[in-house]
Amino acid sequence: MTAPVALAARSRLPLHRRPLPLLAVALARPLARLRPARLRRVLEFARGGARLATVHEALAARTDVVSVSLRCAGQGCLQRSIAAALLCRFRGSWPTWCTGVRTSPFAAHAWIEADGRAVGEPYPDGHYSPLLSVPPRVMSRNA
Repeated sequence: MTAPVALAARSRLPLHRRPLPLLAVALARPLARLRPARLRRVLEFARGGARLATVHEALAARTDVVSVSLRCAGQGCLQRSIAAALLCRFRGSWPTWCTGVRTSPFAAHAWIEADGRAVGEPYPDGHYSPLLSVPPRVMSRNA
């Protein structure tokens, strides 16, 4: 059974800016099928050496992913969040990747955060309760 979904208007990226978001979407597809513990380990490995993503960088990555993938623009929140995190990583930063639940209406959801706020989500901060997250690795100054 299918359910009708209204998609927000998507902007199209210029051809020269599409390869990296397309690669992130392609890599995210099989990762979204992994068990949670394995997915967490893969994303923890991927975040290594990246700096903290800003809200602007995270939103740009999410927007680019949505612009090249209809699945990510629709109900594919897990693939979208993984792809956006990977795209940030390709660009040298890492947001906090989260998966958990929203309470009203109750549903599983995946998203990215920057500066403690969900990026590009239609609901206000605090609407999502994270169950699993992969934050940026904190780099020590002595290292």
